[in-house]
Amino acid sequence: MAATAPADGTPAASPSIAVPAVTISRIALRDFRNIVRVDLTPDDAGFALIGRNGEGKTNLLEAVYCAHALRSVRGARDVELIRFGADTCHVSIDAKDNAVGRIGIGIDRSTRKKRVSLDGVVVPRLVDALGAVPSVMISPRDVALVNGSPPERRRYMDVLLATISRRYVVSLQRYRSALMQRNAALRASTGRVNDPTVAAWEPDMARHGAVITGARARFVMEAAVQINAITRAIGERGEVGMRHVSWMDQAGEPDEHALEAALIATLARGRPADLRRGVTQSGPHREDLALTLAGRSARAFASAGQQRTIAIALRLLEHAVLCSALQRSPVLLLDDPFAELDPERAAAIRGLLTASTRSQVILAA
Repeated sequence: MAATAPADGTPAASPSIAVPAVTISRIALRDFRNIVRVDLTPDDAGFALIGRNGEGKTNLLEAVYCAHALRSVRGARDVELIRFGADTCHVSIDAKDNAVGRIGIGIDRSTRKKRVSLDGVVVPRLVDALGAVPSVMISPRDVALVNGSPPERRRYMDVLLATISRRYVVSLQRYRSALMQRNAALRASTGRVNDPTVAAWEPDMARHGAVITGARARFVMEAAVQINAITRAIGERGEVGMRHVSWMDQAGEPDEHALEAALIATLARGRPADLRRGVTQSGPHREDLALTLAGRSARAFASAGQQRTIAIALRLLEHAVLCSALQRSPVLLLDDPFAELDPERAAAIRGLLTASTRSQVILAA
């Protein structure tokens, strides 16, 4: 696996946002995926990884992404990141022009525990390290954001919003905990509609669910114009739309107090059906991000190239949002970014990625 400096400068998702770049100055990996040991000191502009399939290029990008999301970009369990035959794996990333100078991530196979440290101090809660070294990864797998199931798109919104809002990630954790408890109570219930063991979890779900739904709705309202502008710049002629598919239709600016009251009523109203099925059927955990092309479902009607274009636009949008919120340009991780694209669209994306940017780039090809 050879490393070479990029010839075309550094990319940017949004040329209009000129902020300092987070730059990785050292990457140290031990027993991560198929990588036994790697020590790299990247240039501020970044570097390219050129090699055959299976040599570990994507694995290195995944390790860097872990310093942002604290989990696999491919949805793997933590223990699956440990090299076969090894007991532990470790990722250490040093960064400049960043709130965190160094993040260390260690995973132990026997205990199945993950330990994260920031500047040498172990964090008591993993959420405290979320977004420690911000990055955005673009890869062919992103097409699942368009043609995949709703959980793919919910995760896209959750990772992005959790990175820029501590309140969001806390509400997300507490909502999921209350949801799990309510589902357990539904399964254990005798079937009474007013079973207090079921209803007891609904106020917490409503309180934190209102924060989640409100933040997602605001994000989609603000992003809808941007996503269409990005896809047009790439070369897509049809109008690309985004719509927040929620448990409650609400026009205008979302109001958390109204959302909380509405979710309480929705959960109470749905309790008889939930008791029959043993699962909560309404709430933020069932929301979706609807993507359309020329007014029709992009999942059902867009071509493979159009779906790939929209997926890349979502990642460029993510980069722009992080730039604005963090006032820092995240590292760009590009894993064969032009796969399945015609030459014209690939050239347009290269133009976007190289225009007036400050981002450090790590490219695998």
